[in-house]
Amino acid sequence: MGLDIYWFLPSSGDSRYLGKTKYGRLVSNEYLSQVAVAADTLGYEGILIPTGVGCEDPWVTAATLAPVTRRLQLLVAFRPSLLLPGVAARMAASLDRASGGRLQVNIVPGGDAAELAADGVKLSHDERYEEADEFLTIWKALLSGERLDHHGKHFDLTAARSIFAPVQKPYPPVYFGGSSPAAHELAARHVDTYLTWGEPPDAVAAKIKDVRARAAERGRTLRVGVRLHVIVRETEAEAWNAADELISRLDDATVAKAQAHFAAMDSEGQRRMAALHKGRREKLEISRNLWAGVGLVRGGAGTSLVGDPDTVAARLKEYADLGVDNFILSGYPHLEEAYRFAELVFPLLPGKRRESTEGVSFTGGPFDAVLQDAIKVSQS
Repeated sequence: MGLDIYWFLPSSGDSRYLGKTKYGRLVSNEYLSQVAVAADTLGYEGILIPTGVGCEDPWVTAATLAPVTRRLQLLVAFRPSLLLPGVAARMAASLDRASGGRLQVNIVPGGDAAELAADGVKLSHDERYEEADEFLTIWKALLSGERLDHHGKHFDLTAARSIFAPVQKPYPPVYFGGSSPAAHELAARHVDTYLTWGEPPDAVAAKIKDVRARAAERGRTLRVGVRLHVIVRETEAEAWNAADELISRLDDATVAKAQAHFAAMDSEGQRRMAALHKGRREKLEISRNLWAGVGLVRGGAGTSLVGDPDTVAARLKEYADLGVDNFILSGYPHLEEAYRFAELVFPLLPGKRRESTEGVSFTGGPFDAVLQDAIKVSQS
């Protein structure tokens, strides 16, 4: 079996550099559509559409991408604290139907407590996961066709139902990521795919073991995904130079401000990300080819696999050997890097499409046919 490789939608904007730069790309639906169509045509299985105050609304964005993509799974992230479960069930059913059964959802209970408070959510860390547990119980039941009375701590519903059924049965697949004990319990009870950020393999293995053991106690199994950035070039030297270039515009004041903000968050996953580099640039390679430079200023996923195609493919396979089924990848800028990763690494991964152009001459001119052999496409 092959690995499921997803890409990431930069719905907060995009750039060639982290930090302040005049080379950034402001977010627009046209650009997001370009990224999604590229991922679709290149053979990525899906695309993660993030949530947060700094992002375009993920539901509306996904709805605009459904008509311009054909096979791409639309993984919509959202915070259960900001939606009633019945409303979210209707939204999910509608988008799943409109996309021909291509919706997946990524539940995000945690993150930045200050951001949540600005939206009126003032629950503690563990209360947010408690609420998400109740939310998913209702959401899944409604999408499965149940009529429901529910009188809980966070939600009170009488004769609830969702009239229009989703294409996918019993409901669109549920993704979720979290590193705390409360998060692992939620994953074990409810989710189809558990996500972790790109920590060193030993740390990822420990999380997988714990979450799958908790799920097994409930008679459940779940898939595992890893969220990572990638910096792949034809040679190792070029890749590490590109990593250095990505943070070359970062000043110390910007790094310090970002790290202070992350330190104030109650997210266990963010704490673990920050601990990998401690806000310092001295040793950013925290494991073989795993580089923590992105996490100097970016919240959430803060690590990248850096290297030539064979090396990056080997590191991905090492995670796969631990039990990882799915990777959600990204790179700066996201449009160009979607092409670069697919061209350089897809041929080295099991189950991915291989396009062989060996021996074919490309000049960009209208009379190339006399120089070209047939381009062979095969399935690995």
